[in-house]
Amino acid sequence: GDEHYDLILLDIMMPGATGLEVLGKIRALDERRSTPVVILTAKGQDADRQEAFSLGADDFLTKPFSPKKLLARIHEIIDGD
Repeated sequence: GDEHYDLILLDIMMPGATGLEVLGKIRALDERRSTPVVILTAKGQDADRQEAFSLGADDFLTKPFSPKKLLARIHEIIDGD
């Protein structure tokens, strides 16, 4: 589509499809390949983290996390700081 997204937040456990499945589909789209994606999840296992990064996630946050931490990570990714 023509929409521009600065960043996409995905949870691994979503109804219908996992966040990792959605991430794979996002990375397969030319127009979304460079859009930063942050995975948010209660599943903090190393295998989940490794799969997320192998699929192209830019960051991975395990719940619970503070809103300030999430905002800081988002600004880091978007602003490149």
